Amino acid sequence: MNEAYVLHSLPWRETSLIVEVLTRDEGRMGLVARGARRPRSALRGLLQPFVPLLVRYSAKGDLRTLMSAEWRGGLGALPASSLMAGFYLNELLIRLLPRQDAHPFLFQAYEQALHALSHATDQSQLVEPVLRQFECRLLREMGLAPEFAPAAVWAQPAARYEMRPADGVYPCQADPDEANPMAVSGHTLTALAAYDQPLSDFAAGFERPQVTGEAKRLLRALIRHQLGEVDLMSRDSVRTLSQMRAESGV
Repeated sequence: MNEAYVLHSLPWRETSLIVEVLTRDEGRMGLVARGARRPRSALRGLLQPFVPLLVRYSAKGDLRTLMSAEWRGGLGALPASSLMAGFYLNELLIRLLPRQDAHPFLFQAYEQALHALSHATDQSQLVEPVLRQFECRLLREMGLAPEFAPAAVWAQPAARYEMRPADGVYPCQADPDEANPMAVSGHTLTALAAYDQPLSDFAAGFERPQVTGEAKRLLRALIRHQLGEVDLMSRDSVRTLSQMRAESGV
């Protein structure tokens, strides 16, 4: 069986689901879960986002058939304040990761991010570093991560630099355009360059409020550069979920 997490699911026919999962051994997979929507199906409560699973599925085709799934434990539920962050991670994986392209390191990075988010609170300062670290690791696994901090940046971290996706980092020659998300301080670039360090060390680089804001804008711009005109829908998904919970009294 393969370790997995559900990224997204859609109804299929009357009683089934098409489920996108991230697996440790084979990457992102599309699975047909037959009968999963039936009231008494054992799969009904299992095939949810952020639930650690062991899955078994058929061996052929782009869209496999789910044979079995079971809970493997080891992860607490995400608090409501972290749901948007969790759905954002899932959408990044769906949009950027091709199916059946194994990335064991990325699976581990995703699991580590979920563990951190499961311990985040409403007042936690950890959510932003968790997201930024995962974005960097995802871009690196896809071969899209730039060199955030070449030697010149380490030598002058207080200076301003412009990230050019195809060419790398260059000093800003004039007063940087405040609306340009690719123009950031050297402190931001050196903080992002530590994305392979443990989360506590990586998060230490985000103690400056300027770094937190600039890092978010820069990485979102780099991701948009890869996605083109496609918008991420995570915020709408969580807003809808919150409305459903409010209406149901959950």
